[in-house]
Amino acid sequence: MSIDKYETLNQERMIQHTKRKVAAYCRVSTDNEDQANSFESQQQYFKQYIEHHPDWELYGIFADEGISGTNTKKRKQFNHMIACAQNGDFDLIITKEISRFARNTLDSIYYTRDLKKHGVAVIFMNDGINTMDGDAELRLAIMSSIAQEESRKTSERVKWGQKRQMERGVVFGRSMLGYDVKNGKMYINEDGAEIVRLIFHKFVNEGKGTHVIARELREEGIKPMRVKEWQNTVILRVIRNEKYCGDLVQKKTYTPDFLSHEKKVNLGQEEFVIIKDHHEPIISRELFERANHILNEKSRSQEGKPKYSNRYPFSGKIKCGCCGSSYVARYKTRKNGSRYKAWRCLEAVRNGSPHVDKAGNQSGCKGLGIRNEDATHIMYLVTKSLRYNKKKIMDNLVSIIESVIAMDTTGTDSGKLKAQIKAIEGRRSNLVELYMSGGVTRDEYAAAREKCENEIAQLQSIIDNVDKQREIIQQQQEIISEITAVINELVNGVEYEDNFYKEILDRMVVIDKDNIDVYLNLLPLKWSYTVVKSVNCQQVNH
Repeated sequence: MSIDKYETLNQERMIQHTKRKVAAYCRVSTDNEDQANSFESQQQYFKQYIEHHPDWELYGIFADEGISGTNTKKRKQFNHMIACAQNGDFDLIITKEISRFARNTLDSIYYTRDLKKHGVAVIFMNDGINTMDGDAELRLAIMSSIAQEESRKTSERVKWGQKRQMERGVVFGRSMLGYDVKNGKMYINEDGAEIVRLIFHKFVNEGKGTHVIARELREEGIKPMRVKEWQNTVILRVIRNEKYCGDLVQKKTYTPDFLSHEKKVNLGQEEFVIIKDHHEPIISRELFERANHILNEKSRSQEGKPKYSNRYPFSGKIKCGCCGSSYVARYKTRKNGSRYKAWRCLEAVRNGSPHVDKAGNQSGCKGLGIRNEDATHIMYLVTKSLRYNKKKIMDNLVSIIESVIAMDTTGTDSGKLKAQIKAIEGRRSNLVELYMSGGVTRDEYAAAREKCENEIAQLQSIIDNVDKQREIIQQQQEIISEITAVINELVNGVEYEDNFYKEILDRMVVIDKDNIDVYLNLLPLKWSYTVVKSVNCQQVNH
């Protein structure tokens, strides 16, 4: 081999050895056809660009399709590229512009700093920024902020446009049980509509609960839409959905942060878009309102009362004297249209009157039902007839309550606590500047900020408790009077549908229309009462 050929071969080997491994990153915001073509052209562009640099060697092209740039969590290829860079697999990343890399200023600075620590530079080609340059971070911060602001404006424009379309009646959402959504309009799907009508009929006309309806739909082999099987929560959503009576309510969820894109339930933070009689209804408005009125009666009220299943003390405690089964609640309708709650033997509900089934087994039960108001009245009669020192109980309870609400709050200075909160808020604000200047890592910043938030929450909780306690003390006499009146009613027997009956009742056994046994949890003894014709109470040794 000649000397010239040897030197040429040696130079080629040196060039090959000193070549920088380069990765490219590209992203398109949507996956429609035009953007898909742009996606392919971007990849081809990067390949050709790297080939024009003799000292560069293509490591790979990382590409995300249809993913927003405001958040990096869901960008799998981006995160994979960062992991490879941290592993030392390549030396340089090239990307078209900052807005393709990230539209979040903090993400841009965080990742480029981290990459720089691992000896990996990032070149933003259209922006003329190389992160290894001295003023790169300043320029990057400015350009990232501009990109982030543009993303915010775009988000606002999109939301504004969507709301205008909603106001014109355009439906945003997917098809649902009973309706197909096509091109922003709703069309009845008769197969699904029949199921919707059946649910409302069972709930309103037959008085069945959501659990029972769900079970019956499962047993009938009726398939739900987009869920594995019928559950009571699915039935509740159907009954609550105003679309079935022809109305349209949109913006039930909203996106408070355009960077995270996380949706939250709209509890009044943004204005709803409501259009009555928007589309063809599946059920009448009257039936929809009746169903929701029943639900409202059962649901938690605005005063914070517990749900109907817990409002009454008799759930699981009324037993059948004939077969031993538990009683279950059912709503019935009087001739005048009013509804009332009653309890029936579960065996009788499921299998009817006593009979021999096809398999030759005895089935059904003749156990009688009992109205909820009668069961409550029985508890009133029982508690009223109890023999104990009522005055002593009242005095003890009132004494305990007075000692509780008279707790001393002196020494707890709300002003000092608020000053501490203000100081912590100052520390929290300084963390941002410290993080931006590189004084702390992202993990350190997150941990320190979380610590500040926890300290503020704890101090605020103390302030709230002190304020509430002082407010109670100011109303002490009024509160004691009200509580004393309530205790007096309970001790002397009053018809309450609350936890008082629930706690003292062990079980109520319905034997026949003239005899109901009541067993009470009154330590140290267990008491039994037989209520004759729901009027006279007779204590029975037990």
